[in-house]
Amino acid sequence: MKTLITLFTASLVALTANLAHARDLGPDEALRLRDAGTIVSFEKLNASALAKHPGATITETELEEEYGKYIYQIELRDQQGIEWDLELDAVTGQLLKDHQDT
Repeated sequence: MKTLITLFTASLVALTANLAHARDLGPDEALRLRDAGTIVSFEKLNASALAKHPGATITETELEEEYGKYIYQIELRDQQGIEWDLELDAVTGQLLKDHQDT
């Protein structure tokens, strides 16, 4: 029984620790960061993502703070109906991830 409680506690601590490292930013905070020049404009970030997949359509965007970095997540659907997940550094605009959604 002690082993089960220990495993449960360790799992709960690990889950809580991971949640503390990433948080979604609301629209007001995202706009404040953009207006302050802290992050690249959403138009430029979207254009960078679309340049990687010409003809694609943006289906969802989200700004998160992960481990002290602002990450802009974009989901795209290309002309063949394939969905793509991209992550950009919201401060520099650098592409961090670009992979097909499975």
